[in-house]
Amino acid sequence: MTDDATVRKARYERGVQVLNHIKAQSVIDLADDLADISPELGYQTVAWAYGDIYSRPALAPRDRQLCTLAMLTSQGGEETELRAHIPLALEVGLTPSEIVEVFLHAAVYCGFPRAINATQTAKKIFAERGLI
Repeated sequence: MTDDATVRKARYERGVQVLNHIKAQSVIDLADDLADISPELGYQTVAWAYGDIYSRPALAPRDRQLCTLAMLTSQGGEETELRAHIPLALEVGLTPSEIVEVFLHAAVYCGFPRAINATQTAKKIFAERGLI
């Protein structure tokens, strides 16, 4: 194995460790699903987003998910990503009421349509999990 291959493997493995820690099998599944069309995108999702960035110690996973939910809401049209990140937010300790509060707060800065879409996405997930 070359040094570059060793580094790539280590980054990916660090990302998998982070994902396992926050119980985010869905991200690993996404990377696997991309393997036939864009293996590099799947690799970067795990290695860069989680192995390099999410693993940084300056923010706890709970805080990272607060930021992620807010940023996805601000972009609008990110319900698919919210469907992945709302369960992660629950796994790292956010409560349904805290998640809903993020979306309410986002209405001030992002607009009501985006906040409503995010809240409706959360409602579906909470219902699926028997949380409402």
